[in-house]
Amino acid sequence: MVQPGGGGFDLSQIMQQAQQMQQKLVEAQEELASTEVTGTAGGGLVTATVSGDSQLKSLVIDPKVVDPDDVETLADLVVAAVRDASASAQKLTEQKLGPLAGGLGGGMPDLGSLGFGG
Repeated sequence: MVQPGGGGFDLSQIMQQAQQMQQKLVEAQEELASTEVTGTAGGGLVTATVSGDSQLKSLVIDPKVVDPDDVETLADLVVAAVRDASASAQKLTEQKLGPLAGGLGGGMPDLGSLGFGG
Protein backbone atom coordinates (compact mmCIF):
# COMPACT_ATOMS: atom_id res chain seq x y z
CA MET A 1 0.00 0.00 0.00
CA VAL A 2 1.31 3.43 -0.90
CA GLN A 3 1.30 5.94 1.93
CA PRO A 4 0.31 9.60 1.36
CA GLY A 5 3.39 11.75 0.82
CA GLY A 6 5.52 8.66 0.43
CA GLY A 7 6.40 9.12 -3.23
CA GLY A 8 3.38 7.18 -4.44
CA PHE A 9 1.30 7.80 -7.49
CA ASP A 10 -1.67 10.02 -8.25
CA LEU A 11 -4.55 7.74 -9.24
CA SER A 12 -6.53 10.62 -10.76
CA GLN A 13 -3.56 11.51 -12.97
CA ILE A 14 -3.20 7.89 -14.06
CA MET A 15 -6.92 7.69 -14.86
CA GLN A 16 -6.71 10.94 -16.84
CA GLN A 17 -3.74 9.59 -18.82
CA ALA A 18 -5.62 6.36 -19.49
CA GLN A 19 -8.64 8.32 -20.77
CA GLN A 20 -6.39 10.37 -23.05
CA MET A 21 -4.78 7.21 -24.40
CA GLN A 22 -8.20 5.68 -24.98
CA GLN A 23 -9.34 8.78 -26.89
CA LYS A 24 -6.21 8.71 -29.06
CA LEU A 25 -6.78 5.01 -29.72
CA VAL A 26 -10.40 5.62 -30.78
CA GLU A 27 -9.30 8.46 -33.07
CA ALA A 28 -6.59 6.28 -34.64
CA GLN A 29 -9.07 3.43 -35.18
CA GLU A 30 -11.56 5.82 -36.82
CA GLU A 31 -8.82 7.14 -39.08
CA LEU A 32 -7.82 3.60 -40.02
CA ALA A 33 -11.41 2.67 -40.84
CA SER A 34 -11.67 5.60 -43.26
CA THR A 35 -8.29 4.97 -44.93
CA GLU A 36 -8.03 2.63 -47.90
CA VAL A 37 -5.03 0.78 -49.32
CA THR A 38 -4.76 -1.33 -52.44
CA GLY A 39 -3.01 -4.53 -53.34
CA THR A 40 -2.43 -5.98 -56.77
CA ALA A 41 -1.61 -9.29 -58.39
CA GLY A 42 -0.84 -10.47 -61.89
CA GLY A 43 0.84 -7.22 -62.84
CA GLY A 44 -2.27 -5.23 -61.96
CA LEU A 45 -4.81 -7.61 -63.49
CA VAL A 46 -6.49 -7.95 -60.10
CA THR A 47 -6.70 -5.07 -57.62
CA ALA A 48 -8.12 -5.32 -54.12
CA THR A 49 -8.94 -2.32 -51.96
CA VAL A 50 -8.97 -2.81 -48.20
CA SER A 51 -9.75 -0.34 -45.43
CA GLY A 52 -7.14 0.32 -42.77
CA ASP A 53 -9.15 -1.88 -40.42
CA SER A 54 -8.84 -4.78 -42.91
CA GLN A 55 -12.31 -4.71 -44.44
CA LEU A 56 -12.37 -5.65 -48.14
CA LYS A 57 -13.96 -2.66 -49.91
CA SER A 58 -13.63 -3.51 -53.58
CA LEU A 59 -12.17 -5.97 -56.02
CA VAL A 60 -11.39 -5.08 -59.64
CA ILE A 61 -10.68 -7.86 -62.14
CA ASP A 62 -9.38 -7.07 -65.60
CA PRO A 63 -11.54 -8.96 -68.13
CA LYS A 64 -8.34 -10.26 -69.80
CA VAL A 65 -7.75 -12.55 -66.83
CA VAL A 66 -11.23 -14.10 -66.91
CA ASP A 67 -10.92 -17.51 -68.53
CA PRO A 68 -13.78 -19.96 -67.91
CA ASP A 69 -11.35 -22.83 -68.50
CA ASP A 70 -8.89 -21.57 -65.87
CA VAL A 71 -10.84 -20.39 -62.86
CA GLU A 72 -8.07 -21.51 -60.52
CA THR A 73 -5.63 -18.89 -61.81
CA LEU A 74 -8.20 -16.15 -61.32
CA ALA A 75 -8.88 -17.37 -57.79
CA ASP A 76 -5.15 -17.37 -57.04
CA LEU A 77 -4.82 -13.81 -58.33
CA VAL A 78 -7.75 -12.65 -56.21
CA VAL A 79 -6.27 -14.24 -53.10
CA ALA A 80 -2.86 -12.71 -53.84
CA ALA A 81 -4.32 -9.23 -54.36
CA VAL A 82 -6.33 -9.41 -51.14
CA ARG A 83 -3.27 -10.64 -49.22
CA ASP A 84 -1.20 -7.80 -50.66
CA ALA A 85 -3.80 -5.22 -49.64
CA SER A 86 -4.22 -6.80 -46.21
CA ALA A 87 -0.46 -6.68 -45.62
CA SER A 88 -0.49 -2.98 -46.47
CA ALA A 89 -3.41 -2.45 -44.10
CA GLN A 90 -1.53 -4.30 -41.34
CA LYS A 91 1.53 -2.09 -41.82
CA LEU A 92 -0.69 0.98 -41.70
CA THR A 93 -2.29 -0.27 -38.48
CA GLU A 94 1.10 -0.86 -36.90
CA GLN A 95 2.20 2.65 -37.87
CA LYS A 96 -0.95 4.26 -36.45
CA LEU A 97 -1.44 2.16 -33.33
CA GLY A 98 2.16 1.19 -32.55
CA PRO A 99 3.05 4.42 -30.73
CA LEU A 100 -0.19 4.21 -28.73
CA ALA A 101 0.40 0.59 -27.75
CA GLY A 102 3.91 1.50 -26.61
CA GLY A 103 2.47 4.16 -24.33
CA LEU A 104 0.12 1.74 -22.62
CA GLY A 105 2.86 -0.19 -20.87
CA GLY A 106 4.99 2.79 -19.93
CA GLY A 107 4.24 4.52 -16.67
CA MET A 108 1.25 2.49 -15.55
CA PRO A 109 1.65 0.70 -12.26
CA ASP A 110 0.68 -2.94 -11.94
CA LEU A 111 -2.92 -2.44 -10.87
CA GLY A 112 -3.13 -6.02 -9.63
CA SER A 113 -0.44 -5.32 -7.07
CA LEU A 114 -2.41 -2.31 -5.86
CA GLY A 115 -5.52 -4.33 -5.13
CA PHE A 116 -7.29 -3.55 -8.40
CA GLY A 117 -8.20 -6.78 -10.18
CA GLY A 118 -5.82 -9.69 -10.51
